[in-house]
Parts: sequence; structure tokens; C-alpha cells
Amino acid sequence: SITMPPAIMLVLYRAFTFSLTFLLYTSFHLSRKPISIVKVMCVCVYVCVYKSNYKQLLGAMDYSFLCAYAVGMFLSGIIGERLPIRLYLTFGMLMSGLFTCLFGLGYIYNIHSLGFYIFVQVANGLVQTTGWPSVVTCIGNWFGKGRRGLIMGIWNSHTSVGNILGSLIAGYWVSSNWGLSFIVPGLIIAAMGIICFLFLIEREKSSQQVLSICGSSFKTVGKAFQVKLVERMQRHTPNKVPHHSILEKCIAFIFLTVCFAFSLQGVIEFSLCLLFAKLVSYTFLFWLPLYITKTAHLDAKKAGDLSTLFDVGGIVGGILAGVISDKLGKRATTCAVMLLLAAPILYGFSMISEFGLGPTIGMLLVCGGLVNGPYALITTAVAADLGTHKSLKGNARALSTVTAIIDGTGSVGAAIGPLLAGVLSSQGWDQVFYMLMAADFLALLLLLRLVTKELTSANVVKPRSGSTTVE
Repeated sequence: SITMPPAIMLVLYRAFTFSLTFLLYTSFHLSRKPISIVKVMCVCVYVCVYKSNYKQLLGAMDYSFLCAYAVGMFLSGIIGERLPIRLYLTFGMLMSGLFTCLFGLGYIYNIHSLGFYIFVQVANGLVQTTGWPSVVTCIGNWFGKGRRGLIMGIWNSHTSVGNILGSLIAGYWVSSNWGLSFIVPGLIIAAMGIICFLFLIEREKSSQQVLSICGSSFKTVGKAFQVKLVERMQRHTPNKVPHHSILEKCIAFIFLTVCFAFSLQGVIEFSLCLLFAKLVSYTFLFWLPLYITKTAHLDAKKAGDLSTLFDVGGIVGGILAGVISDKLGKRATTCAVMLLLAAPILYGFSMISEFGLGPTIGMLLVCGGLVNGPYALITTAVAADLGTHKSLKGNARALSTVTAIIDGTGSVGAAIGPLLAGVLSSQGWDQVFYMLMAADFLALLLLLRLVTKELTSANVVKPRSGSTTVE
């Protein structure tokens, strides 16, 4: 038999893991996108039933998914790091496929209960939180810090590819049978879940799987916290509290995990910055097709197809952000420059989009690149840098928790943005764009301290080693 050299096998395994995780998370975004396309058709129903209140109700439907996603994300990373990634991710994808199909079945079985659709959205939001911490941890296990920005920039294009495919699939059936706009993506993500179960390979760099997330010193702090917790409970209860109470351990673990993760240099700033960056990105994700329909006077399918250009620009912006940050070794500065350029572009988009198809296409591409560039860089390369920080003593599992905390904080903004858009759009689309520009400006302000540190630091990390922020 012919055996390949270990170096070649490693390259092949990395390429396979890169491609598989790319396709897995593409299916997650593919299943999220249909609601923004079908929303145009839902208007025809809700405007008749709820009159002028339909925009707020559609915004609440978005909010129900995103709020559940934000809340679930904080716990998902902590849970996911204690379970096999392959099984955890498979479960999430199968359940996500189920709830996505249920949304579409509501049309086929003529269900008009708003509560049914909100329940499905909440349930789907919770199970979809299994995706991001799992795939980032898996890809982080296989790739080191060298050229991480470029690798993660290319890999993170799965977000935009999923949005594009989701728009095209949903747009194909939106005018004839919009139930299939959900059922087909639901079947796709469920099928990818089976593929995940059969083929995903998780590589752990450390054999000490039982090592605590924060190293041996973290164990000492955890024990002290548990002792104090037991003493307080004993003073307030007549019966003796068991020393090894499961509740005590869960409380201590969650509390200390979150506290330690936030104590890492840059986690708070990047998390809050992502909150506002995701607010902008997800407002476009959920409301752009409807905005194009109203301003450009296109039908639902054409508006959905045109909205994919925003994601095409996002692919280029994410890769460009990764390349630049690798070259300069300055993650925060790269994000800040793109956020600074995005504000006037957002204002220009709100004005130019009313002057014809050509200018709209150009602004969609540019706006997508500048809006999704910082978002992509923070959720991938920055999160991986922080999750593999030297203070974590090489524990790759910690990457799952740090990623979940950063993305969970960002998901709070993702929940708020579409909800505010639903309220403000009733007063005119200009109000929505003012809100987006304000969020972009706040994201920029939150990075100023890290930008200043990167520009003034004497110990600049070499371009190949990653970010100066986490040193």
C-alpha cells in the first residue's frame, strides 16, 4: 500500500476541514435568509390583517429569532466546549432543518397564527447557536496564527455565499409557493447535518481534554468561589448543602468562564464593536429586499436577486480586511478604517438608490464590502486570536467560549437592528439609515483605545503572527 508523507496528509486534512466547515456554515445562513425574501410576500397578508401595523409585526418576527439567537449564543459556547463538536453540530443542524421546514409548512397547511411563526423563529434561533462556536473551534484547531486573517477572510465568505444561495432559492418560489422557500433550505441544512456526522474530523491540539478553560490557576479561583457559595447557602438554609452540588458547580463555572473571557485584552471592545457592526449588517440582511422593492419598484424575486450584490461585496470586503490586517498586524485599525469609510457610504446609498439601477448596484457592492468587512474580521480572525491567547495555556477548547461571547454580544445588536428598522421605517427609510450611521459611528468609537495602542505600541507583532491587540 502507498502511504503519503505526514506533511501532505496534514495539508489534505486541512483542506478537507476548511471546505467542509465552509459548506456547513453556508447551510446555516442559507436557511436564515428566506425570511427576508418572503417578507415581501408576507406584507400582502399582514397589511390586510393588521393594517398599518404590519412593519412592526414583521420586525417582531425578526426580533424573536435574533433575540433567541443572542441569548442562546452565550450558553452555546460553554455547552459546546464540553461536548464533541461533531455531535453537537449535527444535532443543531438537524433541529434547525426541522424548524425551518415547519415555517414553510405553515403556508402549506394555511396556518395564520402569528404565535406559531414566532415560536418557530425562537426555537430556530436557539438551535442555530450551535453552529458558529463549533465551526470556528474546529477551523481554529486545524490552522495556526500564520496568515490567519487571509484564511479566515476567505473562509468567512460562507456567510455571504449562504445569503446569496438562500436569496436565490427563496426567490425561485416566493411568488408561487413561498412555503418551499423555507422547506428546501430546511432539507439542505438537515442533509448537511448528516454529512457533518459522517465526515467532520475534530483535531485537538491538547491531549488534556479535562483541563479547565482557563488553566490551572483558574481551577483554584473556581474552588474558592464554590467554597464561599456553599458557606453562604449554609447560613440561609436549615439543612446542610451538599459540597458537590451540581447547581453550585454550574453557577461557578459559568460565572468564572464569562469573567475570565471578558478579562482578556480586547474582548470587551471587540464584543461591543461587533454589537453595532452586526446591527448594521443584519438590518441589511432582513430588510434590504423590502427596501429595494419599495424604492426601486421591483417585484419580490428581482429585489431578492439584486440584494445578493450586497453579499458579493461582503465577500470581497471580508477577504480584503483579512489580507490588510495580516500585512499590517493591526486588526483594530483595519476595522476602524473600514467603519470610518462606511458611514458616508451608508448616507450615499440612501440617496443614490433612488436614482436608478446602475448606481444602486455600485453602492450595494461598496456598502456590502465596508459593512461586512469589520464584522467578518472580528467574528473570525480576532475571535481566534483572542481564543488562542497565551494566557489560556494552549487550551483550544477555550476558543469556543470566547467566540460565543464575542458573537453573542454582537447578536444582541443583530436582534435590535431589524426591530428598530421595523419601527423607524414607518416614519420613512431615511430614519433607518440615520440609525445605521449612528451605529457605525459608535462601533468606531469603541475601537479607538485599541487603535491608539496598536499605532503607538513599540512591540508591533510581525505580520505573519497575527494581531497586536492580543499581545
